Amino acid sequence: MSDKSPKPQEPDTDVHEDPNEPAFDWMKPKTSSGASPAAPATTTTPASAAGKPNVGSDPAVSTSGSVPTTATPAGGQPESRADRKAAEAADVDAEPPLFADTLAGASTDKQGSHYSEPLPTSALQVRPPEDEVARRNAEREQAAKVKPIGPRVFQVLLAVFYPVILLVLAVRAVTSPLFLWVEYNRPGFPGDGYGYSTDDRMTYGSYAVDYLSNWAGPRFLGGLVNQDGAKLFKDSEVAHMADVKLVILSSFGAGLLLIILSIIAILYLRKRSNGGIRRGLFAGSIVTLVIIIGLAVLAALSWQQFFTEFHRIFFANGTWTFSLEDTLIRLFPGQFWIDAGIVIGALVFLVATLTFIFTWPTKRRRGLADKQDAAEEASSGSEDTLEVVSGNDKADKEANDSKR
Repeated sequence: MSDKSPKPQEPDTDVHEDPNEPAFDWMKPKTSSGASPAAPATTTTPASAAGKPNVGSDPAVSTSGSVPTTATPAGGQPESRADRKAAEAADVDAEPPLFADTLAGASTDKQGSHYSEPLPTSALQVRPPEDEVARRNAEREQAAKVKPIGPRVFQVLLAVFYPVILLVLAVRAVTSPLFLWVEYNRPGFPGDGYGYSTDDRMTYGSYAVDYLSNWAGPRFLGGLVNQDGAKLFKDSEVAHMADVKLVILSSFGAGLLLIILSIIAILYLRKRSNGGIRRGLFAGSIVTLVIIIGLAVLAALSWQQFFTEFHRIFFANGTWTFSLEDTLIRLFPGQFWIDAGIVIGALVFLVATLTFIFTWPTKRRRGLADKQDAAEEASSGSEDTLEVVSGNDKADKEANDSKR
């Protein structure tokens, strides 16, 4: 062989494309002892959930649950590339661990042991200590029992305003031409000994009653004259009627203000307190009955003393006493004031009694009946639920027994 003859080319030993491919093991240099290159290490793949062996391998399942791959044959021929691809596909297709095992921190065996940390939501299942649970329950019950102060205040105001409103309305009913006509025309009413007929009393008395509720000045009564041209009312009588008018208009104004406040209280209690209106009116009716019964007893024991003390409260001494010949006494004798007192007391007593009856705290009005019905429905519902659950448990048990 001359120098010019072509040299034989050395075989390509570059294994960069797939250095682990067993097909190229024959290119690796032999060991110093002259032995053939070592066979590739046996790798283990996790068994699939369905228990299927790896494709293209001769499985020999070990006790650990892994399937070893086939080693290189003795004749030196390595396993094919199709077998290796099938083994890799079996690793990828392995079923993931169950969710419950993941929460419990179960480990999987995929190309080695791997530990999964429990999810953060597992901390929600941790129950606080018993003393903490008892403390929270006690605070919750105490907060539920505490009632706001607003409804209580409005209930008290409604109970206080109610008797005053009823009294003012009864007084307004008495200071009207209708009551005057009934009094003058009822049987047994004393006549005028100085010549006033029923028509004269009705005409002159209507002027006096109208003056108490209008905005006219004292001249409304001071300018009136009788049939002979003399003044109908003296100056002292006009002055007393002016004082009476001031008291009447003040009471009417106060009653109107209390009615407005009571309406506000009712609207508030209607939204904020279940049964608050009823409780306020019930308490107000009791207070009204106590007051009116007490005043009726005092008036029945001594009417003259009661009448005198009443005038002393609102009028100065000496401004409300007149003679029998004066026009005010002839138009409004003592019997008129007795009848007026009886009518006022009767109206107040009747309305307060009706309010007391219609706001009596029965079980239905207090909501106890509804609560009992709800409790019975809840108990019946819980029994039905228990029956359904027990039935489901029995069915599950029978199904498990049949499987066994």
